[in-house]
Amino acid sequence: MSVWFPACLPTLVRRERASLAAALGAPVIALGGAIALNLGLYVLMGRDPVAVVYAMLFEPFLSWASFSEVLLKAGPLLLIAQGLAIGFRAKVFNIGAEGQFILGAIFASAIPVWFPQATGQWIWPAMLLLGAIGGAIWASLTAFWRVRLNANEILVSLMLSLVAAQLLNYLLLGPWKDPNGFNFPQSVMFQYDAMVPTLIAGTRVNVSFLVTLVLSVAAWVFMQKSFIGYKLQVGGLAPRAAGYAGFREGWAIWLSLLIGGFAAGLAGAAEVAGPLGQLQRSVASGYGYAAIIVAYLGGLHPIGIVVSALVMAVIYIGGDNAMVSASLPIAAVRVFQGSLLLGYLIAVAFVRYRLEWRRTAQRSLP
Repeated sequence: MSVWFPACLPTLVRRERASLAAALGAPVIALGGAIALNLGLYVLMGRDPVAVVYAMLFEPFLSWASFSEVLLKAGPLLLIAQGLAIGFRAKVFNIGAEGQFILGAIFASAIPVWFPQATGQWIWPAMLLLGAIGGAIWASLTAFWRVRLNANEILVSLMLSLVAAQLLNYLLLGPWKDPNGFNFPQSVMFQYDAMVPTLIAGTRVNVSFLVTLVLSVAAWVFMQKSFIGYKLQVGGLAPRAAGYAGFREGWAIWLSLLIGGFAAGLAGAAEVAGPLGQLQRSVASGYGYAAIIVAYLGGLHPIGIVVSALVMAVIYIGGDNAMVSASLPIAAVRVFQGSLLLGYLIAVAFVRYRLEWRRTAQRSLP
């Protein structure tokens, strides 16, 4: 005997027009969902969820010293994310910003490592410029493989990040190792003129943060007001239409990756010439990967990215506080970051699509 029944399956149907209010609310919903999910995780771990939330989300705002560290952390996240977002909107997915960040730090460190006695106010600007060039050069390898050999830019850029990390290890364990550094894998300390000047007295926030804000404005102008930015967006939204209009895909790939590499390399240079003051293994701290979350959480829009960079910086600094005051492991902080991205992707999917239950052909069970 067989039983017949109508089957209904859920289907995502693209909306004719996405709601602006829903698009703006998606990051807020994602943040709320991530907080709720991680509160449950903290309870299962035997941690006091109130203490963790207080340390992670409130303590960074309770003193100027703590908030200045938020600004310091937000700088590289914001800069890298602005560069990545330009490529993402053109459907060029540069996942290797971490490697470009490392190469920027290496290129910038060459000046104080090779010329430790050099003086003059030209040193730190030259380091920032050299770091940006280094990041762009590293990104150009991905662009070459993508355009000339049709290799997937996601895989190539990601693998090059691993190569960059090994190059950093080689330099710090070999030719650039500080002979007076008690065998630690680090370079010599940089001279005073190789350090980016402080922007806010009494804090570690330096001039590179101001540079980042200026470049964020430039990113908005580039994507919203320039013809080149318009071509990149059209290439991402409608590749065939862009091809008919004469927009070259290879040109868009090169430009997107070079901009992303330039921004990541500049951030890496600012890190070693700022809070670190030398080249260390710890320079590879995951900024390049976290910036991907920042870019998407900000809706790939320059203004939204500014807000999301501050949110991610609060999570970084608050996570450090929670590790001390609430005995929270570092892995839990990374889970929070990952769940934030996952929540945003789910939320934005329902902004662009609606769920419909569609009746399919009848099925039978024996």
